[in-house]
Amino acid sequence: MNIRFYNGRVLAMDEDMEVQKGEVWVQGNRIVYVGPGEDADGKNPPAWDREVDVEENLIMPGFANAHTHSAMTFLRSYADDLPLQEWLEKQVFPLEAKLTGEDIYDLSKLAILEYLTSGITCNFDMYFQPEMIARASVDCGFRTVMVSSLNNFTSSLEAMEQEYVKYNDYHELIRYHLGFHAEYTTSEELLKGVAALAKKYQAPVFTHNSETRREVEECTGRHGMTPTAYLDSLGLFEYGGGGYHCVYMTDEDIRIFRERGMTAVTNPGSNTKLASGIARISDMIHAGVGLAIGTDGPASNNCLDMFREMFLVTGLAKLKEENAAAVPAQEVLKMAVCGGAKAMGLADCGCLAEGKLADLIIIDLKQPNMQPVNNVVKNLVYSGSKQNVKLTMVNGRVLYEEGKFFVGTEPEEIYQKANEVIRRMTGRTDER
Repeated sequence: MNIRFYNGRVLAMDEDMEVQKGEVWVQGNRIVYVGPGEDADGKNPPAWDREVDVEENLIMPGFANAHTHSAMTFLRSYADDLPLQEWLEKQVFPLEAKLTGEDIYDLSKLAILEYLTSGITCNFDMYFQPEMIARASVDCGFRTVMVSSLNNFTSSLEAMEQEYVKYNDYHELIRYHLGFHAEYTTSEELLKGVAALAKKYQAPVFTHNSETRREVEECTGRHGMTPTAYLDSLGLFEYGGGGYHCVYMTDEDIRIFRERGMTAVTNPGSNTKLASGIARISDMIHAGVGLAIGTDGPASNNCLDMFREMFLVTGLAKLKEENAAAVPAQEVLKMAVCGGAKAMGLADCGCLAEGKLADLIIIDLKQPNMQPVNNVVKNLVYSGSKQNVKLTMVNGRVLYEEGKFFVGTEPEEIYQKANEVIRRMTGRTDER
């Protein structure tokens, strides 16, 4: 479709981060014009299928959720109030073993609905059975970058290579990166195999990294090095990549991330709920490390809400440093939009500009939490909410607008299937 959004405020997420009055034109799945309406006179617009009066609300790129496990929606508010290792071993792993492919398909759709309500237009999804994740995303019209969760118990190097080749030539909405679950679940033999694949394809590698103090201490005990240093010593980050969580980072770890061009993806909601700790965000900003934000999975967070994550990024940093000036709103918004898109390798996302993909959102500024409009960027980070998301467009298609979904399946059907999954696994017949 060809859609004209006019009479809006535009935050293109370019270098100056200024909000300007203007409009955005979408032709097919691409943006063909961004700017003031009076400057568009000689642009020869296409025949419009729809013209949307934005009513002086905000048009901006969608948020990029740079770390999640979408299909874990079935464990939302079921496996809670436990530290990470006990949570994984006693709650998560036993129930995950009961998942079917169709379960993962349906549960991923549930997560996509929530992403859309939060203005998230792409996600970096680490989970098993990638075919079902890809199908769910394509069927909904959502953009997903998948990353392997290879470890000692699931998948194999051969399967990961096959998936890498297949899903990078699967559909315009799907991409795939090399990765593995974590140092503590993956043998050195497997890790060396991942490094060999990274070298073969000159590809980045992603993993959970330094999420807890215990993880770092045990890795140091095994190898005499932190997870970052150990993995780098095996050649895993020769072509970049990144780490999820990155809470317990040493100065050497931060240096490695900077020199390798890696992204540290912070997950403050999950890290708070699991009492994992607070990442050194200011130190990484000052060191020039690439940063992005992820929600983590809906079992450990429990919501998929980029607004809450943005506030926690800056709020926790201020508490950690006892400095109210730490990690300003502008830096956080860059992490949530541009940083995530860069981490995923989505060069055509993360800003509004001619030729870029039409992944955008409209934010309702005419609600009490966004008034007065003193500073739009600060309002988004400090007082913004899911309630402000009026419209979410992915790849030129409106998938969510004014509380309604346009993903090819009725929400009630998706909710029903998610409830059936957890009841089947637990034998529960009641709602709690």
